[in-house]
Amino acid sequence: MPTPRLIIIGLDCMEPSLVFDRWREDLPNLQRLMAQGSYGRFESSIPAITVPAWSCMMTGRDPGELGIYGFRNRRDRGYHSMGISDGSAVKFPRLWDWLGDAGWQVAALGVPGTSPPYPVNGSLVSCFLTPSTEVPFTHPPELGDQIRNWMPDFMMDVPNFRSDDKARILDNLFKLCDQRFTLAEKLIAQDQPDFLMLVDMGVDRIHHAFWKPMDPRHPQYEPDSPFANAIHDYYVHVDQRIGELLRVCDDDTAVLVVSDHGAQPLMGGICINEWLIKNGYLTLNEFPPEPVPLNEVSVDWSQTKVWGAGGYYARIFLNVKGREPEGTVAMTDYEPLREELTAKLSQLTTPTGDPLNVKVFRPQEIYQKVRGRAPDLIVYFDDLAWRSVGSVGTGDLYTVENDTGPDDANHAPFGLMIFHDPRSPQHGQVLEGAQLYDIVPTLLHRYGLEAPKDLRGKILNL
Repeated sequence: MPTPRLIIIGLDCMEPSLVFDRWREDLPNLQRLMAQGSYGRFESSIPAITVPAWSCMMTGRDPGELGIYGFRNRRDRGYHSMGISDGSAVKFPRLWDWLGDAGWQVAALGVPGTSPPYPVNGSLVSCFLTPSTEVPFTHPPELGDQIRNWMPDFMMDVPNFRSDDKARILDNLFKLCDQRFTLAEKLIAQDQPDFLMLVDMGVDRIHHAFWKPMDPRHPQYEPDSPFANAIHDYYVHVDQRIGELLRVCDDDTAVLVVSDHGAQPLMGGICINEWLIKNGYLTLNEFPPEPVPLNEVSVDWSQTKVWGAGGYYARIFLNVKGREPEGTVAMTDYEPLREELTAKLSQLTTPTGDPLNVKVFRPQEIYQKVRGRAPDLIVYFDDLAWRSVGSVGTGDLYTVENDTGPDDANHAPFGLMIFHDPRSPQHGQVLEGAQLYDIVPTLLHRYGLEAPKDLRGKILNL
């Protein structure tokens, strides 16, 4: 058997247009995998966010089935109950659990949705949601001691990557990347796993920190910046690390390179709660003199029908009688109000009056099941090129900045995938219509393992 039989290199947020087109000639290892295997754009989950996208990809379940609708989720029906969903919220087996049950030795390194760590048939290193290496971050626990010996300054993420301290962020990014790939190389040499997966969060972080100097399309483009080549150079570095990692694998190791979503310039923000106030759906007892989060102001819930939350997309919540503590919307009015909001939001324009291309999704229509406390509506502004800003007190519908710190980029609904199995080369086949949900059924089928009948994805012809 080759070691590993299958390796998955996850690159959070890697943008297909940069790899397939703009910088293809500068990425020889990815280019070789594309030329010998299959590759294509890769549709993310809705929402196209790290949490839940990697968990969707690794379980074959959608956000509704997982009950995870974004980085933050309502913990209860209270008005200010948003909390971060960690890996304990994922109640389904992941790809490496199925492989482990089939006798494969597995290693999963830094895959979002694996904090806190849990037992697997092999080793697991938890993800960027782990606060530090002072808490348990590995299975088995003694692996943590070994990692600290190898890398005393082992990083779980780039600290405070939305800041103006660009030189420090860039230094941290390369260090984070190198640590992930070096750890993978060491574990392959030491444990000879049948399956290894790593995720580098640095691609996502570098987009958020350094997109303005790279992209003339950005409204705050920074020509002649010393960081103009930061993202390009990081992609080149990741490509080199991929080449080095594959050199410690056997010649017939199958390789999947995948990103959970793409990236694009951040065109601005839509202040969703300001819009709801202006349109009479949300009532404040007093209007704040400066922008603050909604949970820091006094809301008159008895006069409020709808409120929203910010992030990559807008979450719209209806104040439903018998469901929320001070509900005002009768169940008979629930669907008409969703229709009214959908129609009105769809008419939003850019600040210059151009159509905004608003997509409004109902969880019951896009998910196989709806568990937990889903938003009543999920809204994409121009395929995520515009963020949703939840703060109130801006006095304006539009912002140019993110309200959570300096930010250059937003997510895009399509990531990328590149698959090459030396035992069955595909000679540059371009994949059409691939979705993040297809990974688990495709790989289980490929290795002769039975997948549950109710998985969402299809089997790709790789």
